[in-house]
Amino acid sequence: MTAIKHALQRDIFTPNDERLLSIVNVCKAGKKKRNCFLCATVTTERPVQVNVVKVKKSDKGDFYKRQTAWALRDLAVVDAKDAVKENPEFDLHFDKVYKWVASSTVEKNTFISCIWKLNQRYLRKKIDFTNVSSQLLEESVPSGENQSVAGGDEEAVDEYQELNAREEQDIEIMMEGCEYAISNAEAFAEKLSRELQVLDGANIQSIMASEKQVNILMKLLDEALKESVKEQMDQISESNHLIHLSNTNNVKLLSEIEFLVNHMDLAKGHIKALQEGDLTSSRGIEACTNAADALLQCMNVALRPGHDMLHAVKQQQQRFSDLREQFARRLASHLNSVFVQQFTQTLLQLYNKPYYLSVPGHDQSSTLAQHSVELTLPNHHPFHRDLLRYAKLMEWLKNTDYGKYEGLTKNYMDYLSRLYEREIKDFFEVAKIKMTGTTKEGKKFATLPRKESAVKQETESLHGSSGKLTGSTSSLNKLSVQSSGNRRSQSSSLLDMGNMSASDLDVADRTKFDKIFEQVLSELEPLCLAEQDFISKFFKLQQHQGISGSTTNEAEEMDGGNLSRSYPSGVPQTISSEKDMIRQMMTKIFRCIEPELNNLIALGDKIDSFNSLYMLVKMSHHVWTAQNVDPASFLSTTLGNVLVTVKRNFDKCISNQMKQMDEVKISKKSKVGILPFVAEFEEFAALAESIFKNAERRGDLDKAYIKLIRAVFVSVEKVANESQKTPRDVVMMENFHHIFATLSRLKISCLEAEKKEAKQKYTDHLQSYVIYSLGQPLEKLNHFFEGVEARVAQGIREEEVSYQLAFNKQELRKVIKEYPGKEVKKGLDNLYKKVDKHLCEEENLLQVVWHSMQDEFIRQYKHFEGLIARCYPGSGITMEFTIQDILDYCSSIAQSH
Repeated sequence: MTAIKHALQRDIFTPNDERLLSIVNVCKAGKKKRNCFLCATVTTERPVQVNVVKVKKSDKGDFYKRQTAWALRDLAVVDAKDAVKENPEFDLHFDKVYKWVASSTVEKNTFISCIWKLNQRYLRKKIDFTNVSSQLLEESVPSGENQSVAGGDEEAVDEYQELNAREEQDIEIMMEGCEYAISNAEAFAEKLSRELQVLDGANIQSIMASEKQVNILMKLLDEALKESVKEQMDQISESNHLIHLSNTNNVKLLSEIEFLVNHMDLAKGHIKALQEGDLTSSRGIEACTNAADALLQCMNVALRPGHDMLHAVKQQQQRFSDLREQFARRLASHLNSVFVQQFTQTLLQLYNKPYYLSVPGHDQSSTLAQHSVELTLPNHHPFHRDLLRYAKLMEWLKNTDYGKYEGLTKNYMDYLSRLYEREIKDFFEVAKIKMTGTTKEGKKFATLPRKESAVKQETESLHGSSGKLTGSTSSLNKLSVQSSGNRRSQSSSLLDMGNMSASDLDVADRTKFDKIFEQVLSELEPLCLAEQDFISKFFKLQQHQGISGSTTNEAEEMDGGNLSRSYPSGVPQTISSEKDMIRQMMTKIFRCIEPELNNLIALGDKIDSFNSLYMLVKMSHHVWTAQNVDPASFLSTTLGNVLVTVKRNFDKCISNQMKQMDEVKISKKSKVGILPFVAEFEEFAALAESIFKNAERRGDLDKAYIKLIRAVFVSVEKVANESQKTPRDVVMMENFHHIFATLSRLKISCLEAEKKEAKQKYTDHLQSYVIYSLGQPLEKLNHFFEGVEARVAQGIREEEVSYQLAFNKQELRKVIKEYPGKEVKKGLDNLYKKVDKHLCEEENLLQVVWHSMQDEFIRQYKHFEGLIARCYPGSGITMEFTIQDILDYCSSIAQSH
């Protein structure tokens, strides 16, 4: 083996500036035995490079050739197969695994020991030696062929140079020429030294003899020096480059390792919290939240190119995925349990809630409104407060496992919709009973007993997909309304109210209804807003700026609350924004509010149709308030839908009043007076003005005013035309006077034109009635002067009329004598009685009409005096009564009645 080593050093490694340190004769495992040599070498130049070289004989077998070389820094593992028993097999792990079988165990161990020492001396990276005896790695390589490596001094290779054949031949010739070469080696060496000195001197003299040769030699030395320096610089440069490249690679490798360790390492505390953390305590929830966030950060880390190919990274990602699935399942199960627990507790409270308290000594038909429970809805704030502790965990679940998040959302809607349905129906039943004072059967209820079996049954139904809560709440399908002398009938009308005085109206009942209705809306509004705020925070559905065009009806048609939307995880999108999702959840949870409100509105309208005025104002205000907060919210949409119903009832109420006006019939045997619907319009307007003061829906009332007042005008004309007992002018005069007085007092701005029209009609018909009723109290005198005016009209001059036979002074005196003061007073007294029969007392227009008749009579008197003065000048003819007499007569008659 020593000869082979020297041959390899001489023929292969010395030309490549390498030193051979260890050699082993091997063949590949499991194949035909084609022997080759594995050599451990180092370079003679700095920096030292260590290689493992495979050498084999040529095909002809006359020389060795270098086949493959591996850098020792690329060697990862040396596997000796067995650290105890002798085994010639061993593996070297470079870019792939090379399996070898050594010719002997000793050579294998010597080679492995050499590799270990080279690794310890030259490489920063430590090679993994497996199945190798620790004693072998600590011992020095045996002396002999590998002594230089064992001693750690590779310079020993330079101390020995093998002689070639020529050198051996020359030495033999020299020794043959000297007899004492062997017997006296010292003398032989001295002789050789003298001969060497002679030869050196001869050589120097030969060299110095030729200047040309010296110059050539110096030149060659210079060139050799330059070439040597250049080679050394190149080697230094290459060495520096390799060092820099190695350092750069090491820094990059360290950076990659630090990145993976820093970003994909989850603390043991976080892992324990995810697996076993307490989800009932605040501290446990906080720990789980922090752990879940840390897990999400590890899972969402942006890996650099190639990281996903690493086995360790894949294992860590799978571990994170398993932790996420385990914690998501545990969290969803816990929250479902919280939902069920809250539902069960609330049901128990509802079953124990008293609707009415028994009152000893009262008969069963008496109203129990004063004994009813408070008209309030349960407060869910404690439940919301407890659940909001899990808000961050819900956001984590939404981002990591949308399926479980959506399942929790559906379960929450299912539980809460049933819970709210029970609470709201009970709440509305109490409101209905308070409005009417009676229950469905008209009897009192004692405190409802606790029904644990029913609670259990309803709780268990929560776990079924189609289970529904079956409530024991009674509904008011048929409500009897109390009737008394002070209450109105179920269907109010203008005619009904017209037959009553203001003191007959049950103002207290209307006020009570208004307060109850306002309290219902005031309880519903914060309930819905609180639940909407909770849903937004708990399910992390922040309300965006954009509002989609989906309607509430579309939201109600969703399949079992199937709320899905687009997320990075690829969940299908069916809703355009989270705001729509909130509204759909609210619609699902509070699906009973709108029908219950509509039922309550129908009841209020049934009790008194004028309640629609209160409801329109209250509902409009709450809709306006809700729209200011969020025009597209569930509360705003629902109240808006109910407002449409209220407005429809209001319009229906107005239409019914107009229809009843058109169908009114007046008794033919009694005087008309103020028509019922005229008085009713006054009361309606007064009531409406008090209700609609500063209301948002004033425009609706103004439109109703216009319709009603026009209908009143038409109906007054119709009744006046059909009246037989009372003159038409009296009906028109009295009723339009009443309308004008009402509009003047209420100062309704939209009815200013109607107020002027009413005044004009009143004035016109007053004048018409006065003229018609007064007629011609001095009939013969009136006919006489009509004849005089006719002659004047024919062209006869006024002062010549007295010359006409039929109109002379004598005829005038004759006619005047027929109307003495006594007869005039008697005629006026009869006229006063006639007017008194026509006019009604409630409007108190008798004195106004009488004063107008007095003025009209005086006007006729003055007209007659003027004609006498113009047509009979200087005759001295005068009436037998004066204007003062007329005033005295009228005053005396008015006082006497």
